[in-house]
Amino acid sequence: MNEVLSQDEIDQLLQAISSGDTETEEFKPVSDTRKIKIYDFKRPGKFSKEQIRTISVMHETFARLTTTSLSAQLRTMVHVHVASVDELTYEEFTRSVPTPTTMAVINMDPLKGNAILEIDPAITFSIIDRLFGGQGTATKVQRELTDIEQSVMDSIIVRILANMREAWTQVIDLRPRLGQIETNPQFAQIVPPSEMVVLVTLETKIGEEEGMMNFCIPYITLEPIISKLSSQFWFSSVRRNSTTQYLGVLKEKLSDVYMDIVAEIGTINLPIRDVLGLRVGDIVRLSNVKVGEPLPLNIGNKKKFLYQPGVIGKKMAVQITNKLEEIVADEFEELSAEGDESYE
Repeated sequence: MNEVLSQDEIDQLLQAISSGDTETEEFKPVSDTRKIKIYDFKRPGKFSKEQIRTISVMHETFARLTTTSLSAQLRTMVHVHVASVDELTYEEFTRSVPTPTTMAVINMDPLKGNAILEIDPAITFSIIDRLFGGQGTATKVQRELTDIEQSVMDSIIVRILANMREAWTQVIDLRPRLGQIETNPQFAQIVPPSEMVVLVTLETKIGEEEGMMNFCIPYITLEPIISKLSSQFWFSSVRRNSTTQYLGVLKEKLSDVYMDIVAEIGTINLPIRDVLGLRVGDIVRLSNVKVGEPLPLNIGNKKKFLYQPGVIGKKMAVQITNKLEEIVADEFEELSAEGDESYE
C-alpha cells in the first residue's frame, strides 16, 4: 500500500534536494508499462475486423456470380475476385480514382443513401469493344463515354447489380438500382469527404485486359444492418436459407411425381380354391362394408380420404367427402371427452 506524505515531510524532502543532501538519482520515474493505441480522430474506425471479414465473404460470392454472368454475356473468359476490403474516408477514395472513369451511383434500397460502383476505364472499354464485335482490347485513349457506350454500360451494370442482390440475400433483401453514371469523381459526392466508407476492391480480368472494380459503401448506409455483419449471423443465415431452398426444390420435384389412387370398396378373406373358382357373374359379399358408409381412398399404400362411389356419365367416379386425418382427430376428441365423463 502506498504511503501518503504529509505536508511537513514534503517540505523536508524538497529542502534536502535543494541543499544537496539527497541525490536526485534516487528518485527515478516509474516506467509506464501501459500500451497506448494511437487514435486518429480524422479517421475514426467504424468497422470491426469481423464485419470487414463478413463483407469480404459476401463479395466473394458476388465476384463468383459476376464472373459467370459476364463470361456468358461477353462470350470470353472473365475472372473477378476480391483483392481487398479496406476502411477509409470518402475523400481518399475519390482521390484514388482516375479521371475520367465510370462511376455508377447505386441506390441501395431499402437502405438509406447511395453507394458507388467504379469500373476502371481499361475494363469499361474492353467490355464495350467485346460487345461491339471486337477482341476485347481496351483503348489507350482516356476519354469520356459516348451516349451509345453509356447505354451499353447501363445494361452491364444492371446485370452486375442483380448479382449483388443475390450475394446480399443472407443479410438483407437488397434492391439496388442504377441512378446515373458519372465520369468525374468530383460530381459523385454522395457523402461528405470525411465520412468513413468501406471499399471492396475487385480484381477483374477480361481476356488479356486487367483492371479494377471498386464498390464503395458509406458507413451511414450500412449502419442499420451493421449488427448483422457478423460471422455468427452470416453462417446461421446461410444454414437457414439453404434448408429453405432445399425444401422448395424438393416440393417442386415431388409435385411432378405420379401416385396411384386406389378407391377401396371393401375386403374379404377367401381360401385360394374359392378364388380360383370365381367366374363372371359371381357375387362376393364384403363383410366389413355397409350401404351408405363412406369408403377409404388410398394414396399409394396409405389411407388419406373418405369417399362415396358414384357415376359421371358412363364412367365410374368417387366423391371425396372428408380427409381421413380430420376424421381420426374428431373421433379421438370424442373418445377423450367420453373418457373424461366416465372418469367423473
